[in-house]
Amino acid sequence: MGIKITINKLLTCLFTLLFAISVSAQETEKVKHKPSIMLGVAGLKYQGYVGSHSNLNPLLDARLGYFLTVEQRFGKVLGVELGGMYGKLAGTDNQTTTSGTTVTNYFANFQSQIIQGQLMLTLNFDGVMKGDPTVSPFIKVGIGYMMFNSSRDSLDANGRPYIYGTDGSITAPITVITGTGTNTVITNSFVPTRRDYKYESTLKTNGQTGALVIPLMAGLDFNFGKHMTFLVGAGYNVVLSNWVDGSGKGSVGYITANAGLKYEFGKKADAVDKQYKDVDFSSVDHLDADGDGVPDDKDMCHGTPKGVKVDEKGCPLDSDGDGVPDYLDKEPNTAKGNKVDGYGITIDEAALAQHQKDWENQAPERSKQFNVLPSAAYLKKVEAEAKKNAAKNKAQGGNANNKIPVDLRSADINHDGFITADEITKTIDNFFEGSGDFTVEKINKLIDYFFEQ
Repeated sequence: MGIKITINKLLTCLFTLLFAISVSAQETEKVKHKPSIMLGVAGLKYQGYVGSHSNLNPLLDARLGYFLTVEQRFGKVLGVELGGMYGKLAGTDNQTTTSGTTVTNYFANFQSQIIQGQLMLTLNFDGVMKGDPTVSPFIKVGIGYMMFNSSRDSLDANGRPYIYGTDGSITAPITVITGTGTNTVITNSFVPTRRDYKYESTLKTNGQTGALVIPLMAGLDFNFGKHMTFLVGAGYNVVLSNWVDGSGKGSVGYITANAGLKYEFGKKADAVDKQYKDVDFSSVDHLDADGDGVPDDKDMCHGTPKGVKVDEKGCPLDSDGDGVPDYLDKEPNTAKGNKVDGYGITIDEAALAQHQKDWENQAPERSKQFNVLPSAAYLKKVEAEAKKNAAKNKAQGGNANNKIPVDLRSADINHDGFITADEITKTIDNFFEGSGDFTVEKINKLIDYFFEQ
């Protein structure tokens, strides 16, 4: 039965190998990798006949191992790993079972020092993930050879053999001599003792000191730094010998829980070189998106319209220095110090002051009409006044649409140059529906502009 299970596991491993090779053969892009070296520690838990009859905590038989591997990857996924491990395997039985009138005692233990070398096929999935992932899975399968040296703890600290009771207690035989001469009395007795876990008795393993091993492993790589990877994984090693524990019974294997650090020579540098090998950085440094003759890295005014003359900073010329570029200025020779509107036209400060005064006087009424007692009729009245002002502005040669501040123009849905009551309502509805680019602050600004226009 044990041999059949082992063969099935071996076939499964072989099919896995074939599948991995077929996946690798389908890789269309070859990625250059340098060798990597890995050092780590593993927890080892034996799975076999000795240790399978126990009511102890299974972790009491766990032992440490240490491994060192070298890996070379080929392409995006496939790699080959050569490694070795040194550690120990152990098992303990201390169970009594009763079936009818038959009582069976299982009291045995062993510990084996192992040295294992292996050749693994590795599947690393970072190459098929987007970018350079921080965390990526891996799978490993291969073949190896394990040398073992097995012993049993059969004597206590005083060199006396263990005698196991059916209740799991341990005693050791002693000889007590009393009296002298012809009155000498020799008595054999047993005293309680405990195991010292020294494994001083060599086990008979049917002449075997080594066995083939089929190692399987899966885990995660955590990438950090330029070349370093921290990995955690778990695996199972199928051992093709049932004499490791000295029993010659059942199938044998051991579980591993691994953690280690891997250093890959030149990993990130190669990836960066490949990613940007076709990029001409000298041309990127001299891009001129708006075509004004000034490179973007020196252009202080991006998005200058085609054909507009600019200065050495890439900003449109402003001959009269009023803050309005020449191509928008409707009063090219504004006197120094004059305040101008958005078209570069001198502002009549007296008229502006009167406008501000009228605005402030109307503010309480607006607040009452719009914020307290809003009505469609009142909004339409304001809208009619806005249209009248827009027509007047157009008749004077102005551009009605440019009068609306840039950040509010998206509210002018029909692009007619002024904000209507319906457009305000639609903008507010869009805000509450979560669409559009308006915030509470911009809506308040839009309402103020609605009355001002």
